[in-house]
Amino acid sequence: MSSVAVLTPESFAEHRSGLKDQEMTGCVPEDEAYIPTYLEAFPPLPEKGAPGEKTGEPASAWGGKIRPIKASVITQVFHVPLEERRYKDNSQFGEGEEAKVCLDIMQRTGAHIELSLAKDQGLSIMVTGKLESVMKARKEIVARLQTQASATVAIPKEHHRFVIGKNGEKLQELELKTATKIAIPRPDDPSANIRITGTKEGIEKARHEILLISAEQDKRAVERLCLEKAFHPFIAGAHNRLVQELSQETGARISIPPPSLPRDEIVITGEKEAVALALSRIRAIYDDKKRKTTTISVEVKKSQHKYIIGPKGNTLQEILETTGVSVEMPPLDSGSETIILRGEPDKLGPALTQVYAKAKSVMVVEVTAPAWLHRFIIGKKGQNIGRITQQLPRVHIEFTDGEERISLEGPTAEVEQAQAQIQEIIKDLLVRMDYTEVIIDQRFHRHLIGKNGVNINRIKEQYKVSVRIPQDSERSGLVRIEGDPKGVQLARRELIEMVQRMENERTKDLIVEQKLHRSIIGQKGEKIKEVRDKFPEVIINFPDPSQKSDIVQLRGPKNEVEKCGKFLQKIIADLIENSFSLSVPIFKQFHKNIIGKGGANIKKIREETNTKIDLPTENSNSEMIVITGKKSNCEAARDRILSIQRELANIKEAEVAIPARLHNSLIGSKGCLVRSIMEDCSGVHIHFPSEGSGSDKVTIRGPVGEVEKAKKQLLQLAEEKQVNNFTAELQAKPEYHKFLIGRGGANIRRVRDKTGARIIFPSPDDTEQELITIVGKEEAVRQAQKELECLVKNLDDVVEDSMVVDVRHHRHFVCRRGQVLRELAEEYGGVAVSFPRTGANSQRVTLKGAKDCAEAAKKRIQEIVEDLESQVSVEVAIPQRYHRAIMGPKGCRIQLITREHEVQIKFPERDDSLAGQEAPPQENGDVSPEAEFVAPKCDIITIAGRAEKCEPAKAALLALVPITEDVEVSYELHRYIIGQKGSGIRKMMEEYEVNIWVPQPEKQLDVIKVTGLVANMVRAKQGLLDRVKELQAEQADRALRSFKVILSVDPKFHPKIIGRKGAVISQIRKDHDVSIQFPDKGDEQQDAIVILGYERNVEEASQAIQQLVAEWQEMVSRDVHLDPRTHARIIGARGKAIRKLMEEFKVDIRFPQPGSDEPDKVAVTGLPEAVDNAIDHLLNLEEEYMLSVTETETLAAYMKPPSRYGGGGGAGVDDSSGGPAKGFVVLDAPWNAAGNKAPDMSSAEDFPTFGMGVAPKQASAWGPKKF
Repeated sequence: MSSVAVLTPESFAEHRSGLKDQEMTGCVPEDEAYIPTYLEAFPPLPEKGAPGEKTGEPASAWGGKIRPIKASVITQVFHVPLEERRYKDNSQFGEGEEAKVCLDIMQRTGAHIELSLAKDQGLSIMVTGKLESVMKARKEIVARLQTQASATVAIPKEHHRFVIGKNGEKLQELELKTATKIAIPRPDDPSANIRITGTKEGIEKARHEILLISAEQDKRAVERLCLEKAFHPFIAGAHNRLVQELSQETGARISIPPPSLPRDEIVITGEKEAVALALSRIRAIYDDKKRKTTTISVEVKKSQHKYIIGPKGNTLQEILETTGVSVEMPPLDSGSETIILRGEPDKLGPALTQVYAKAKSVMVVEVTAPAWLHRFIIGKKGQNIGRITQQLPRVHIEFTDGEERISLEGPTAEVEQAQAQIQEIIKDLLVRMDYTEVIIDQRFHRHLIGKNGVNINRIKEQYKVSVRIPQDSERSGLVRIEGDPKGVQLARRELIEMVQRMENERTKDLIVEQKLHRSIIGQKGEKIKEVRDKFPEVIINFPDPSQKSDIVQLRGPKNEVEKCGKFLQKIIADLIENSFSLSVPIFKQFHKNIIGKGGANIKKIREETNTKIDLPTENSNSEMIVITGKKSNCEAARDRILSIQRELANIKEAEVAIPARLHNSLIGSKGCLVRSIMEDCSGVHIHFPSEGSGSDKVTIRGPVGEVEKAKKQLLQLAEEKQVNNFTAELQAKPEYHKFLIGRGGANIRRVRDKTGARIIFPSPDDTEQELITIVGKEEAVRQAQKELECLVKNLDDVVEDSMVVDVRHHRHFVCRRGQVLRELAEEYGGVAVSFPRTGANSQRVTLKGAKDCAEAAKKRIQEIVEDLESQVSVEVAIPQRYHRAIMGPKGCRIQLITREHEVQIKFPERDDSLAGQEAPPQENGDVSPEAEFVAPKCDIITIAGRAEKCEPAKAALLALVPITEDVEVSYELHRYIIGQKGSGIRKMMEEYEVNIWVPQPEKQLDVIKVTGLVANMVRAKQGLLDRVKELQAEQADRALRSFKVILSVDPKFHPKIIGRKGAVISQIRKDHDVSIQFPDKGDEQQDAIVILGYERNVEEASQAIQQLVAEWQEMVSRDVHLDPRTHARIIGARGKAIRKLMEEFKVDIRFPQPGSDEPDKVAVTGLPEAVDNAIDHLLNLEEEYMLSVTETETLAAYMKPPSRYGGGGGAGVDDSSGGPAKGFVVLDAPWNAAGNKAPDMSSAEDFPTFGMGVAPKQASAWGPKKF
């Protein structure tokens, strides 16, 4: 007899706690511990009988379970007669339209189609694929390859929906099945005819199927029976059993409206005979119940109705089932308490008894408890109340917010039990809980709570209390504290102390410009966080940016607020000091020199003066450079920028003393007066002191001659302002302004000299472009106004004039898209000058415009013609290789010469064939005069212009020819001058605008060639020599740094000297500024450590390493054996736990590698005492973790699937052998028979490998072995 052990949850709990020692056998019912026999577990396959032989044996266990496997791919063949073929061109079979159609169908449906031609010229089509694909392909083939016919079939309109089916599925199925198209008229169409399109065969099939559907519907019937609602329960029966039985017996479908629906109609559908039978049965039930039943009415409290109804009406159904009486309940939303019982008289009594019993089966009790205790009664996350409801699931407990009552509802016995438990909880809470209420001004509430609730949460955790602070919307100052009586009092006292402190707090407002707020707060609040960390008791509030307020509020203890205020004022003072701004006017052409090559100059000034320097954009007309920072730094930066400008140009700076009260009037409206002086005196900048400074000093900066002129005008204007200040305004078209001013200001200067008045024209940025302002004495202003009005009037009178200009000069005026003509129009009041068309051979030029403008333009054209006729050409021979350097970047140098000297310069075409030829040597840009040398054409540069201007232009051109000089530099320094990837030499070339050539290394020359302009050569040579001095100093320093010491250290200490990720060695290198090199793996001296650096630093680093080694030599290493199962937990996630342990005990702990011979051996290294302490700690951890490991393994053993254990229910508790699981157990197995044994699964004979032959042994119960 076999026994099976099953471990239940209860016995498992007892087993874990060590309470149960006896053997657990025979504790399971026989049916649960049932072990199948071999034949039941492995039923034999049915034997195949002879053909036609019938056996009377019953089907085996396998019978009926094995279903034929259907192929997923099917093949259908169908024939299209010749007369029905759509394409009958036999000459192109397999290549014509039929093949194309089939190919298209195969691509769309995924089916494979093969065509063949029969002897009668009919078409045989074989379609292969999945069923759905084949049906779709067949439908398309019939529609596209076979001629189509159509027919109609008429069936009743109400049957159409059955042909369509749910969501049109029936219709789609019918179309696929018959390969036809079926069109059913719409519901609003009165026609009942259904049109079928397809082949004749398909039409007949579809017609037959539709008529079958219609015939089936003809057999069906629908009956609607109106019976009183009160008798419906008797027809339906308890739990609808009666109506279900009736439907099964008759085959009809019976639909009875639910009790909640106020309808009397019962609908019966089905075949006519079934409907008639069901109808007669229902009428019989109704007539019987109407004759036999009577009613009684009873009054029951409305609150008890739900207990009579029961969940989902089950109680009413139970009463109907047991007594045959129907209980009619009033609607729950009505106020009626009357219940009607309908049934046979002798059954009404028992039914009434049941109704009263159900009504009183549930009781409602109220328990009184203070409202503030409710949440403690419920418990955290409903823990307390959840325990009661789990024990008594039929009891409903309801807490009413704000009321001192708890409602309990449910079965009487359970409600009484729940009531007792809740009263016990209330009694216990009243003993150990208390509450108090404190009135605290609402303005302190948010400070009591603290940021993110930090203050109130600390009080709650510290005193184990609950503190309720009302919401701001409640406008209440009542704070409630609940919890342990002692904790409540302590929390109350702390809250009151906090309020008293806050009442004694001081609030201070700092006035800080809003533009500084962001600087004080810092990026992501970093700076203000430092302030708050320094003064944690002070609350700092900044206004919202949208309020545009300058008030920053500090609140906290008086002393702390004062300290914080002073600290913030110091920060603000620093910010204000660093935000000083200064504008420096620098000529636009010198901005690039201020910036320097690659921004080198401006970057150097910024770094050395610690300022922010902003230059205007390249396309801007502004010349102002803005410097921001400390005042002293800004002034230093300004001086450096101005010094660069003075070096580049003949700039003078003068100071004029003008009373500060006159400054605004001298500047004029929007700076118009001072701007007019600056425009008149070209290149001059006038700087007035800042308003409110009280300084009388006005600075004038610019070219020497223009500064004196501006100074004179400014003093004259100041004198006029002091004597008399009269202003008048005049309107004139903007195109007249240039003419009124005249060339070089000649016209306006004549008016000024004649009248003594000052005339100011609008700048391009002014809105009033027609407004001319006249300033001065009244008499002078009136006279100047009169003369200007006369000039403007003359300009308004348009005349047409002509002049004669030689045809050969026409091109000069119209070339470059008429640039000269445009300049004439701008300068002379918009006069229009028209030259004859090219090829007209006419010399007449027409001028149209104001009389004075036309005359002035005519005179100017004559001057230009005279210049053109007096022009000469001068040739300058400069080797072709220098042409690119002379032109400069984008031709800027040549453009400067042409503008300054008013000449035209033409360069020859480049000749690459002469590129290698050398011209006679040049020195300092002078061409060597040698009569026999004739310069090639590609070297000749032509200068065209007036004779007196061509010579200076030639001299300027020759000055641009670069020269080459040698600088003596030691060969050893060449590679340092070149720098990494040529960066050093490239930087020097960009800085000094020269070309530096370093000879090839193999030549070992001590010379470097410098090529560039004469002006740049001095600076370049000096810069190169300075660099040589720096490199020589570096060489000397390098020699000092090359002191070397070789330290012998046992290689086992090398990893420790290096440290984790090189931390230790990096720190030594950093502290002593030395280079430390360890031996490579293949080196002979594996103990040699090389230290390089200054002698003193090397000695100190050597001592530091030796000291570390001495400490490590004192260390010991001991092994401790720890169960491998605890290693992972001791190491921790990513080694975090073991690192912490090593840091704590100052030891090194090494665990064995995977696959080690001694997996439990752990090495601990360190000072003896530290090693002992660490080993003790590791052993304690092992003991602690082993308890958990043993527990986990025990649990896992019981939680394993039953198939891994002997028997069906797990291993018995008495099995302490720890042997392997017994596997799957069956009774009466062949291997258990006498003389047989179970096959050995490890045997190659019993279970041979595929493909290997094994000599057969004697037959076993498994049958003969097959190989």
